[in-house]
Amino acid sequence: MKAALPPLPLRLVTHNIRYATASPFKGEELWSVRRPHLVSELKFITRYNAEAIICLQEVLDSQLQDILHDLKDDEWNFIGVGRDDGAKKGEYSPILYRKTAWEVLQWKSIWLSETPDKPGKGWDAASIRILTTGTFSHKPSKRTAIIMNTHLDDQGKVARFQSAKLIIRTIEEYIEYSKSGGNGPCSVLLAGDFNSTIKDDAYQLLSGAKSPVADLHDFVKGDNKYGHEKTYTSFAGEETPKRIDFLFIGPRSGGEVTEIRVDGYAVLENRFEDGVAMSDHRAVVGDITLV
Repeated sequence: MKAALPPLPLRLVTHNIRYATASPFKGEELWSVRRPHLVSELKFITRYNAEAIICLQEVLDSQLQDILHDLKDDEWNFIGVGRDDGAKKGEYSPILYRKTAWEVLQWKSIWLSETPDKPGKGWDAASIRILTTGTFSHKPSKRTAIIMNTHLDDQGKVARFQSAKLIIRTIEEYIEYSKSGGNGPCSVLLAGDFNSTIKDDAYQLLSGAKSPVADLHDFVKGDNKYGHEKTYTSFAGEETPKRIDFLFIGPRSGGEVTEIRVDGYAVLENRFEDGVAMSDHRAVVGDITLV
């Protein structure tokens, strides 16, 4: 009889860091000013969890190299590509992980469009959008997790809904593969900026009863939840704050999430006494245990 795998606590982080623009909005600092604040945040929230996974959005290649350098690129690695050309052009939705903790068994990027195997806009989207997916094996415990990171379109309502359908179909394919003997039982972790409030069709589909994943936020009560509720703030208060950045967990069966215990959830601050906003989004942090 095969021995049971030990429980695996890990921290999952998602943060839209705002791309490095030369023409900042009112209240926005250049990346060179925001960079040390953002890296300090990432270091702090991953310092004591070697298994921590960081999912970022709106990351240009130069920003990605800056972050890896500052985190110590001999310790950290990433998967992901620039969305414009499948290489280094355009925004990444990268997944960062520590090399000592995780081995990437396989990974790929798909485009959220009618042609998911090549770069291009989908449906009514204003921008090219991408989903980064990796099969990760935890080196000490041998537990396996499917980890996904995405950034849905901010303009196209149809694109967001169709992208959610494509993401669900991708998750279901991975789950079916694992059940048929692929990599054994797999937990599913989906992070990102979904540009969707909880009333939006895309969120409703991803969190609905028939979805293979559920919103981690909804499994945390009382003092195990910390910080803000809203995840998008804008830079100078020019837009109404809203909750559009999410962590989803699965697989879900009969309304219950199996193989994962939720231990905590937080939405962190993105501006302190110096007045520098590290991004127009706040980081979302989920503490979970794979069981």
